[in-house]
Amino acid sequence: MPDAHAPSGIEFSFTDTMKMVQSLARDFAVSEIRPVVVKYDESQEFPFDLVRKMGELGFMGILFPDEYGGAGFGYLEYVVILEELSKIDPSIGLIVAAHNSLCTNHIYRFGNTSQKKEYLPGLCTGRTVGAWALTEPGSGSDAGAMRSTVRREADAFILNGSKAFCTNGSVAGTAVVMAVTDPSKAKKGISAFILEKGMQGFFPSKKENKLGMRASDTSSLTFDNVRIPRGNLLGEEGSGFRQALTILDGGRISIAALALGIAQGALGASVKYSREREQFGKPIGEFQAIQWKLADMATEIEAARLLTLKAAFLKDRGNEVVLESSMAKYYASEAAARATSEAVQIHGGYGFIKEFPVEKLYRDVKLTTIGEGTSEIQKLIIARELLKTF
Repeated sequence: MPDAHAPSGIEFSFTDTMKMVQSLARDFAVSEIRPVVVKYDESQEFPFDLVRKMGELGFMGILFPDEYGGAGFGYLEYVVILEELSKIDPSIGLIVAAHNSLCTNHIYRFGNTSQKKEYLPGLCTGRTVGAWALTEPGSGSDAGAMRSTVRREADAFILNGSKAFCTNGSVAGTAVVMAVTDPSKAKKGISAFILEKGMQGFFPSKKENKLGMRASDTSSLTFDNVRIPRGNLLGEEGSGFRQALTILDGGRISIAALALGIAQGALGASVKYSREREQFGKPIGEFQAIQWKLADMATEIEAARLLTLKAAFLKDRGNEVVLESSMAKYYASEAAARATSEAVQIHGGYGFIKEFPVEKLYRDVKLTTIGEGTSEIQKLIIARELLKTF
């Protein structure tokens, strides 16, 4: 492997700030999220009360400076917070990840001063929930094949089309939407726009009934002659697809952290159960078959953590992290899928019922191998970067 991105002076202990936010997020997850996990999973109700409280703690504006109401942290702290939230309920981790990494970060990275001042304070404090709309019904991994179109008028853009699988879609007050402004230029003809709830012709059309992550809202969006002011264009016309790729690099770190939390939650539950559950006169944790499962889970989780923290460390230093974020997201999500599967197996029949947390983690984890680019797409990105580097 090339060492151009290798961090110098590696320090494996957490900083005081990381320890502080870890404790804050852990306490919040245990005291505020754990008591309502089952309620929100069963009802699929969006947890506005938790979002409001997380906004007060700075979790809805983790990566953004104080001048916009943000917490002013970096990606290392972001990873720590997401892991702690996702240990208890990955749905909450997903809400925070999509809000921070995608919508809010897109405006922060590519918005002008006026746009930042108008939209970031509400987003960073959680008063407004953010959504990000790239995927369409006919363009999943092939995001450049989108069909939502924009035509220009004298003082506005007119948007028509639809988007699918938008996290926070039906509850968002602000959304960043990618659409085609010049079909002749393919991906270079895609632009990004800021939309607000209440714009005529902009509405959620379907809330999905999902396998997991059920407290997180996932919806389709419809655009019927939506009139977008000229001032709501993000960056230059035709730069939207390039912007989206940049945003996804950071977003993949957040999904890696989310997967890491799921895996750690599954391991913790499995260790606890292995100590308490007795068969043939002794705790099942004394059987080699169970011990080997726990050992494999713990080792893969630690490897996923190191990949994720490395990507976050480099991101905080301003490095390009295409390779590192894809590696972290790919490995962490697949490791988490294996960990939750083994956790259910360790629990036996109890792993198949909702009384034990591993049942929900097993359902929730699958999204991490799909969202922000499937595992197959991550392998394509990793291989492409290696072929460019070696």
